[in-house]
Amino acid sequence: MVKISVAGGSGDVAREIIDVLSATKKHEILVLSRKDASSHEITTGAIWVRANYENIQELTDTLRGVHTVLSFIDARLDVGNVSQRNLIDAAIQAGVKRFAPSEWASSSIEHLSWYSNKAEIRQYLKEVNKDKKLPIDLENRRALVVDNDIGILTLTTVHDFSSVVAQAVEYDGEWPVVGGIKGTELTIRELIEMCEKVRGGPFAIERLKAEDVKAGKVEASWLPKTSHRSFPEDQLEALTKMVVSGFLLSFKAGAWNVTDEWNQLLPDYEFTKAEEFLTEAWNGKP
Repeated sequence: MVKISVAGGSGDVAREIIDVLSATKKHEILVLSRKDASSHEITTGAIWVRANYENIQELTDTLRGVHTVLSFIDARLDVGNVSQRNLIDAAIQAGVKRFAPSEWASSSIEHLSWYSNKAEIRQYLKEVNKDKKLPIDLENRRALVVDNDIGILTLTTVHDFSSVVAQAVEYDGEWPVVGGIKGTELTIRELIEMCEKVRGGPFAIERLKAEDVKAGKVEASWLPKTSHRSFPEDQLEALTKMVVSGFLLSFKAGAWNVTDEWNQLLPDYEFTKAEEFLTEAWNGKP
């Protein structure tokens, strides 16, 4: 069981998802909306919270303990993407592990001018996730690993995650107890080799000892610095070491490798390959 927050929860599509998730009785549902809930909008098992999307700190406090955020903020009404950007920032600061942006209709925004700001959110998510947490630095062609590089992980794009969730809501069969969504499975070594291929050159790899990292000794010539505005400047160094050690040890333990229950239930869905995604993201960049 995890805690799921549905932002923009008063919309029609959001209501359908809330109803389905609540009916499973497997998750805690937190609904965020700019307005108070009317009697017909209240779903048994869901908690309704009136949200102020202009206040990042308030949103952060609300999202603490939340595992997944599903955004249904109306892109057409979100001038400058202020609400969804603030929601993303608050989710990062609150430690949310999964964020699905408000993309629940078309797979492309071509010819859909009223959805143009969705592209801006896609780019924003790329930027806040690019080289911020992972101990693999594509820009400078370097990587940190613990002991060895055989830990297994799964990489899934936000778009694929959102699309599968949307299809899961319409799925007529019984939902699996564990609902893994699996993009590309690969070892850390394979990931580094793929990054070397995408970037066109070898990476400098530094190996740290697991016992040192567990003891809080994260000593390397570089660390993936966090520069996001959600974190106070005086906390960045300690936060960086904590996050890097957590990722390195969890990579080694295989904690980021997920199951594929929804892949099996939705066999016709084609996932974006990690190499394809990275190649597109880094195309033409020095």
